[in-house]
Amino acid sequence: MRGLRGPPPALRLPLLLLCLLAGERRSWADGNTTASPLTSLPIPEVMMTKYSNLSLKSHNISLTASPLTSLPIPEVMMTEYSNLFLESHNISLTEHSSVPVEKNITLERPSAVELTCQFTTSGDVNSVNVTWKKGDEQLKNYHVSATGGILYTQYKFPIINSEQLGSYSCFFEEEKERRGTFNFRVPEVQRKNKPLITYVGDSVVLVCKCQHCAPLNWTWYSGNRSVQVPLDVHMNDKYAINGTNANETRLKIMQLSEDDKGSYWCRAMFQLGESQESVELVVISYLVPLKPFLGIVVEVILLVAIILFCEMHTQKKKMHTDDGKEFEQVEQLKSDDSNGIENNAPRHRKNEAVSQ
Repeated sequence: MRGLRGPPPALRLPLLLLCLLAGERRSWADGNTTASPLTSLPIPEVMMTKYSNLSLKSHNISLTASPLTSLPIPEVMMTEYSNLFLESHNISLTEHSSVPVEKNITLERPSAVELTCQFTTSGDVNSVNVTWKKGDEQLKNYHVSATGGILYTQYKFPIINSEQLGSYSCFFEEEKERRGTFNFRVPEVQRKNKPLITYVGDSVVLVCKCQHCAPLNWTWYSGNRSVQVPLDVHMNDKYAINGTNANETRLKIMQLSEDDKGSYWCRAMFQLGESQESVELVVISYLVPLKPFLGIVVEVILLVAIILFCEMHTQKKKMHTDDGKEFEQVEQLKSDDSNGIENNAPRHRKNEAVSQ
């Protein structure tokens, strides 16, 4: 048996055209058009197909977003700065708290910060309004949760520069407003409160310290707060700066004169800012402490002179008094003697008359 043969070559082209026409009619009956693959795409797709040789950057938002973008903004920031040191601090408040509660925190390097405020109330925790502020600026993206009669709120953020330092406060507003404040600042520089007093020609060492911190560097200035002149130890042999530890600095001033007195500022530099403090220096001459002594000596001399003068005056007055008394006694004796002679004369005469 012979197998089936295809149509003759003369009929193949008409049959192909009939098949195409049948397919077009079927698509028209279904209400669809069979456009070419290029023209069936939307216009942006046509352009992307046309420029398919270019590199593609996608900025679409999909339902299956990355873990970073699916987190809230503070969580995104905390994830981005996950290599930072974590600082966790909390404040507890109650409905009986009458004054704001503050907590001072020192930072010398960038850190990830986690602040938590806890508020205990006997009322309905859902009626308590919770807000966060940095200074007077309202903050967002903080978390609030409740367990029984305790309300918790947490705020997470990184501190990577000096502008982010300052006061962060949580507010619980029920019948009254309760506030807890976290004060962030760089470590403080410590120095002696009393002025240093020294003499002309001597040397003095000014010391500044920073407890439990290690500044990046120290700088010394002279002058007041508004006008500070840096001290260049390399150009002036009068000054020498050194320190035994990283947390302290020492300024040595040699061959002091009265022009060296005044304020000296030590400034500590940290990654998050700077901290400074002043040391007061008083330079006096050796005659200055002698002045009170000389004054005392003069007073003593004057007092002794007055006492001697009074003694001499008293002695002279006493001598005049004694001379007067002696003169009166002599006069009295003379008068007594004369009276005795006069009295004896009549007696003598009387005795002569009796004897006769």
